[in-house]
Amino acid sequence: MSLQVQPKRRFNRNYALQLATVFIGFIIFGFSENIKGPAIPRIQADFGIDEMQLGTLLSLNSLGYLLACSFTAFLTRKLGIKSVSLMAFGGMVISGILIYLSKSYSLFSASYFLMYIGNGMLEIALAILGARIFVRNTGTMMNLAHFFYGLSSTVAPIIASGLMSVTLFGHTVEWREMYLIMLALAVIPMFPAFFSRFAGDEISAEHRAPLSSLIRDRGLWLIVLILSFGVVSEMSVGGWLVNFLEKAYHWNTTAASGMLSIFFLCFSLARLLLGPITDKIGFTLSLIILSGFSGICTGIAIVSGEQGAIFFALAGIGIAPIYPTVMAVIAKRYPNESDTAITFIVTMMGIGSVIGNYLIGAITDGVKRFYMADAQLGLLRGLQAGYAFIGLCAIICAFTSLLLYVFLKRKGELL
Repeated sequence: MSLQVQPKRRFNRNYALQLATVFIGFIIFGFSENIKGPAIPRIQADFGIDEMQLGTLLSLNSLGYLLACSFTAFLTRKLGIKSVSLMAFGGMVISGILIYLSKSYSLFSASYFLMYIGNGMLEIALAILGARIFVRNTGTMMNLAHFFYGLSSTVAPIIASGLMSVTLFGHTVEWREMYLIMLALAVIPMFPAFFSRFAGDEISAEHRAPLSSLIRDRGLWLIVLILSFGVVSEMSVGGWLVNFLEKAYHWNTTAASGMLSIFFLCFSLARLLLGPITDKIGFTLSLIILSGFSGICTGIAIVSGEQGAIFFALAGIGIAPIYPTVMAVIAKRYPNESDTAITFIVTMMGIGSVIGNYLIGAITDGVKRFYMADAQLGLLRGLQAGYAFIGLCAIICAFTSLLLYVFLKRKGELL
């Protein structure tokens, strides 16, 4: 009996460089998005701006982010995804230098606006890169890539705070130097991006469906709704959970922040571990189950009161894989038009997220005013109503995922 020797799998240098570009890119993206927390009080003190001016600054920067999302697909088709990726990383480095040099509020605002344009370009570029290279085990790889974003987002405030307490040559690192150091890290993924070859740019126009055709696809709009409600439910936790626990249950800041940390731990582990399950049972079915689980956990947490607060954190298990799993759906459903589809969907999602976050605040304030005779009860009911809307968004995400499941099954295109 002869034993057949299996040939060794050759090391794929180009794929390794592609993975390095995407994974390190998501780490940089997480840093750039989440180092602002510890820096904001220092920025306010340096420029003497109030909360209204700060809110206006962040809102304008969000518009810059949406602006970048809207033109990145066009640039990708004209210049190629490799060039756009290098531009996004380079833009982050340049914005860090300009923030460091900004001595006036107007220059700082312009520099910060450039950073958010870089953020928007980077998010779209990384999503397009993932859609093109993760052709096998797409759900697993998309969730793994976004795990690195969650990991860097978790440690970014800690690193930023730590840097701003370091003394070098008798000088304490300020927020400007911190931004310069952190954004300069974007140089690192430029090296694997430069030496990589990315497929997809050679697809000719006749093999791509135009945007006008894509927007007539009902499935595309269902994906927009799924991602919009999912992201509102995901992103709102960071802004509202600590506030809820402190004001509704009178927790101290340390305890409330600890619960938020548990949420992010559940969130990160879910992205790390649940990707293979989405590949096994299907993306649309996974979206139904996971978003439904998150909505139910949030509902249990609100109804059961303080003793059920852990369910706020457990909701992170369900909501974490939504974004990367939707990216996997786009990659499989629109293989030749992933750049156009991702840009359109993420831009619509950004608009939906702005509306969703506004509604959370409006619902909270409206219910609180309804109980004007009892201010404390009004605050509690307002916070509960606002947070219930976050859970409702997860439930609506599950329902629209069910509609997508039925739609794709009828067309014989179930993912």
